[in-house]
Amino acid sequence: MLSEEKAMEILEAYDLTGSFRSTAALCGVDHKTVRRYVAARSAGLDPAASVSRPVITEPFADKITEWIDRSSGRVRADVVHQKLRSMGFVGSERTTRRVVAQLKADYVRANHRIYKPWVTEPGLWLQFDYGVGPLVEGRATTLFCAWLAWSRFRVVLALADRTFPSLVSALDTTLRAIGGAPTYLLTDNEKTVTTSHVAGLAVRNRELLGVAHYYGVAIHTCVVADPESKGGTEATVRIAKADVVPRPDNLVGAYPDFAAFEGACAAASDRFNTRVHRETGERPIDRLERERSHLHSLPPEPYTLAFGETRTVSWSSLISFQGARYSVPHQLCEEVVFVRQVGQEVVIVATGPQGAKEVARHPVAAKGQMTLADGHYPPRRKDPERSPRASTPTERAFLALGEGARRYLVEAASSGAGRIKERMGEALTLRRVVDAGVLDEALGLAALAGRFEEGDLASIISSRREPLRRISEDHSLQPGTAPWARLGEDDR
Repeated sequence: MLSEEKAMEILEAYDLTGSFRSTAALCGVDHKTVRRYVAARSAGLDPAASVSRPVITEPFADKITEWIDRSSGRVRADVVHQKLRSMGFVGSERTTRRVVAQLKADYVRANHRIYKPWVTEPGLWLQFDYGVGPLVEGRATTLFCAWLAWSRFRVVLALADRTFPSLVSALDTTLRAIGGAPTYLLTDNEKTVTTSHVAGLAVRNRELLGVAHYYGVAIHTCVVADPESKGGTEATVRIAKADVVPRPDNLVGAYPDFAAFEGACAAASDRFNTRVHRETGERPIDRLERERSHLHSLPPEPYTLAFGETRTVSWSSLISFQGARYSVPHQLCEEVVFVRQVGQEVVIVATGPQGAKEVARHPVAAKGQMTLADGHYPPRRKDPERSPRASTPTERAFLALGEGARRYLVEAASSGAGRIKERMGEALTLRRVVDAGVLDEALGLAALAGRFEEGDLASIISSRREPLRRISEDHSLQPGTAPWARLGEDDR
């Protein structure tokens, strides 16, 4: 639409020239525009007023609005276009998309949720939820994310599953990480929390009520299928997945084992809690120090009823369960652990000052069988028969020469060589005139070659010290033909 000044310029030029095309050339507009402005003035209308044109979707606007209302603003424009075509609409899909977008925006403005600001109080609310974790060694994992509302303190934990014992373990670890228990726990309607709904009321899991009573907290759940009612923990899950789960945009690689995944979750929690929060202007870990005075004290021991049966770890790092034996980390020898069966797996949990933690997971074994994990045992010590131990000054001096000396003794003893002590003395005598590195290398070569007689070591050193003699390329071992030239001379 042209401005009023431009409209007056067009009409003035037309009155001067009396020609639509000449006026258009003078004013830099189309001659049809000049004709429209002149006609509007002749009809007594405002030439600068906008001219309403019929919209091709106008006859279908009420129907489109009805579809948007029925779908709560979610209907797709391509679906609307197909329905309109069947009703005789001849416009393009681009036109339909533009109209649907405008009507959807009107719907959102008329129906959007209005929130009353939530003023948090210290020590009242802790929210937690789950997120889908990465595949670790081919197994699906879970992210447990908790958020303390007032201090914005976040806890991110790695879980192998979402069973009730795993939930109890994660809750205990979270409460001990924040240093106390809040008044309320808010979460989603998982089966481990809510078994069903009656008349809109959540029926709590009786086992979880026992856990809540043990820690002195009250369990609350959000509205069904309404993540916005616990937005704080939803944001925690989102940023935790962005930092921990391997994705193309964060350059995080696959985790070699579950311990690496746990370490990544701990590192992410440290990052979240030690950087300044955008809204509070403080670090969450600093606000947590002030909030701890409003938290309830925790029981000294975790809630272990859900972890299974107790077993004492033997000195061979084994426990017995249902007739089979399973390994646990060797650091837990003589400690009491909890063991239970989950599906086709046996899960072993240990407790400590930082809470309960899953320490081993094995496939169920048959009676009498034993299941071992190499990572549960320390590296194997060297064979005592293959590890010389000095007991005399001579032996200590000889072994101090290096790895070649150790190998020399091992091979000489295993081959039954005689007079080994004399050979040791010979080596120590050579040490006075030969560099220690050269002597140790010679001892290693003697061990490899099996040369343990008198003089062998000195011979090896001598050969190693002499430079190699290379025959010239001009020399040949092929006998010459000169003798053939004298053939028959004696017969003359």
